[in-house]
Amino acid sequence: MYAVIKTGGKQYRVSAGDKIKVEQIAADVGQELVFTEVLAVASEGKIAVGTPLVSGATVKVNVIVHGLHDKVRIFKMRRRKHYQKRQGHRQAYTTLFISEINSSLGTASAVYTAPAAYTPEAK
Repeated sequence: MYAVIKTGGKQYRVSAGDKIKVEQIAADVGQELVFTEVLAVASEGKIAVGTPLVSGATVKVNVIVHGLHDKVRIFKMRRRKHYQKRQGHRQAYTTLFISEINSSLGTASAVYTAPAAYTPEAK
């Protein structure tokens, strides 16, 4: 079972148990969110496409971590004019774990288990 959700101006195809990186969401780590902007849901060969949203369909997610993508370097130059401009940008993101998909076609769920904390070995 999968669903197509909309967040941050983009669309994502998600299944229960997936981890996705989306535009930064103002939520605490560990918080559970519910997306109601579900554009399509498919299960066992059946598909429900919304106009524009599928009524009654929801996707529950858990916030795992917030972070920054790699730096994108911007360099502008005008030849023979001694003009150079350097700039950088790091886009913020939020990693989400898809825990449950609910719709009239059925329900799919998964359980998130956090990785064990890092403990350096004693020398």
